Amino acid sequence: MSWRELPKVELHLHLEGAAPPGFIRGLAEEKGIRLDRVFDERGDYAFDDFAGFLRCYEAACAPLRTPEDHARLIAVVAEELAANGVVYAELFTAPQISCGADAGAWRDYSVAMREAALRAEAAGGPVLRSIPTCVRHLGPDDARRAAICAAEAAGDGWTVGFGMGGDETVGRQQDYAWAFDCAREAGLGLTSHAGEWRGPSEVRDALELGVSRIGHGIRAAEDRALMDDLAERGIVLELCPRSNVALGAVRSLERHPIERLRAAEVPVTVSTDDPPFFGATMTREWEDLERAFGWTPEDLAALNRTALAAAFCDEATRTRIAGMIEEPT
Repeated sequence: MSWRELPKVELHLHLEGAAPPGFIRGLAEEKGIRLDRVFDERGDYAFDDFAGFLRCYEAACAPLRTPEDHARLIAVVAEELAANGVVYAELFTAPQISCGADAGAWRDYSVAMREAALRAEAAGGPVLRSIPTCVRHLGPDDARRAAICAAEAAGDGWTVGFGMGGDETVGRQQDYAWAFDCAREAGLGLTSHAGEWRGPSEVRDALELGVSRIGHGIRAAEDRALMDDLAERGIVLELCPRSNVALGAVRSLERHPIERLRAAEVPVTVSTDDPPFFGATMTREWEDLERAFGWTPEDLAALNRTALAAAFCDEATRTRIAGMIEEPT
């Protein structure tokens, strides 16, 4: 069985960041929106570094204006996931980007995305769930509004968590404590991007928000005591190797700390982050890991188990996904 065919669980995937360039270009043409400095001469997303990536990402989101646009994107993303063997994925969705974190408007977006996800699942696609995510560099006040969007959607069967992405170098994790407290009180799972650019202390700060998962967290590998703490507490790192290399957070795949983290018994998973930006698919991630570190289908099975245990879905869904994940033979 090929890497593509093996079943996979993905926990760190930004919905807007998963939009293929052709989809965004077509949507912009439909709406008469001009996109400057978004695509290169080959039609791919154009950026040189992390700051450029954020600029390109936000510009590419401009055509995604309505709940229907997001429903169409769900269908496209679900098809790509299914083609790479993904049976369950949690999507980071962005109330601030789509509707200015207006809770009333977000309900319409959430319903449209949920219905699209259910249609894709009924057609044989993956099971999808949503993690509304605040954008760190838009500030704590905006993050509160995003958290309210997530909290008010909790219990809808689609919204399972709350997280934070964006520019990690802006502010402090604790500046967003209110938003995370709000989401926690609503019963949502918590995750935050940390330790991709800032050092191990950033991961420690994220832990104070009460998260059970860390987005990226690769700088934790620089601190043995922190790795021991993550391992003891079972804090799961959502690792995205191709993303880290493409953005320059890691010099090469061979230097990626994923093996060091695994050796320290830190629970890790593998995801694609914003796949069209980095030439990533879940299949390519695993082909890369096989080439760089000699990983096997048994390694994939182990990470699947870690990812499923860390997923924010309900137990009935977890049991259903477990039945889709077979041990490799």
